Amino acid sequence: MKYSILMSVYQKEKPEYLVQSIESMLSQTAFPEQFVIVKDGPLTPELDEILCQYAASYPDLFTILPLTENVGLGRALDLGMAVCRNELVARMDSDDISLPSRCQRELERFAADPELAIVGTNIDEFYDDPSDIKMSRVVPSEYADIKKAIGRRMPFNHPTVMYKKSEVMRCGGYGTMRRKQDRDLFSRMINMDCKACNINESLLLFRSNEDNYRRRKSWTYCKSTVDVTVQIWKRGHCSFADLLYVIVGQAVLFVVPLPVMKILSDKLLRSPKK
Repeated sequence: MKYSILMSVYQKEKPEYLVQSIESMLSQTAFPEQFVIVKDGPLTPELDEILCQYAASYPDLFTILPLTENVGLGRALDLGMAVCRNELVARMDSDDISLPSRCQRELERFAADPELAIVGTNIDEFYDDPSDIKMSRVVPSEYADIKKAIGRRMPFNHPTVMYKKSEVMRCGGYGTMRRKQDRDLFSRMINMDCKACNINESLLLFRSNEDNYRRRKSWTYCKSTVDVTVQIWKRGHCSFADLLYVIVGQAVLFVVPLPVMKILSDKLLRSPKK
């Protein structure tokens, strides 16, 4: 089965992280038919040079889509998806590392169940050394559990998903939200009868650090989480109890001290790597 990879890059990305990310996708046991990279606004000379080198080395593989200004991840992905030439599209972030079997395992799920529209996986989080795993983010694997979870939390690890382009576009794409656009999209897809599953294995290494906890505690992050849940509730895709759960939860995470917030976040969304 053929598939496209969809990645967005912006100017603050570290060149060495971008190379690691691209190389991990070029090392897939199921090699991609197309690699779409959206340049979300002007990049640094170092990042531009990396993309030029890959495009020159793989002229039939890479599709580089330059944007004149930064439009945000959601809009950049919608524009990139428009030039994906395959029905199956694998998302990838520009600083994470996919394990070699990730895409093959996802393709196998699509082959086994043609009704699937989204397939994701768990992730292992690391700080500096990919071999030193700090935590794992485990998401619901079964469709029924994903449907139950979508009103209160994000039941997918966005960088791991492979989805059907036609179904993403039918459900409106990522839309205009600047933050949390992935949860908004997947909520619409699940509530528009898109079947989904997650492989109960960590098939992607997610680059994290202590600053991520500070960002999750920020007013901007908490407000955007509530904002997207309000939109989901207005569409009738979650209950008022779900909305209250998110509002109270984000308020608690915002006001408690950072060490307490870290403990709560890890307990609710993550598990120690065994």
